[in-house]
Amino acid sequence: MIKPMSNRQHLSGRESCPFLPSAELALGPDYSRSQRGTEDYYLSTLTCAQSLWLQGKPAQALLQLNHALAVVHLAASPWPLPYQAMLWMFTHRDEESFMGNPVRHFQHLASRMSGPNKEMRSWRAWACFHLAESVLAADEFPRDLRQISKENLQIPSWEQTLEKLTQLTSVEEADFLRGLLRL
Repeated sequence: MIKPMSNRQHLSGRESCPFLPSAELALGPDYSRSQRGTEDYYLSTLTCAQSLWLQGKPAQALLQLNHALAVVHLAASPWPLPYQAMLWMFTHRDEESFMGNPVRHFQHLASRMSGPNKEMRSWRAWACFHLAESVLAADEFPRDLRQISKENLQIPSWEQTLEKLTQLTSVEEADFLRGLLRL
């Protein structure tokens, strides 16, 4: 059931992410899941991410952004791919809310991707991995060194990631990402 967000659900002092649509309702993951396969899915994942962020659930909000990145972006959408929203969430997190380890999460996601658009989604996950590493403290959010060693995993460089995204998606997406790390 979708309901207006109460003060209790909207944590006092939690700022809305300026790179996501507003969310006046308390939404859960089932909201975007119900939109899967429709033209509204991309917008529903972004809106759900904002709602979950405002509810103090940053890990779940980041998972919604993962789902948004699985969509082959529609040029007509007023909302860009959520790389900037993700970076914003990394830098506006608080100690009380569980975010998990985004660096490790994106390393696992990128290296174990399956399903439709697997290659594009994997390279977008590598981009998120690099964004996370660029702003999160390595001692608090380390890579999974065990996986790297055990699987002989080769982490692509930022430039390799941008080159692959240029090939698989667009020059504009890679340029947008390149600009984010210049902030």
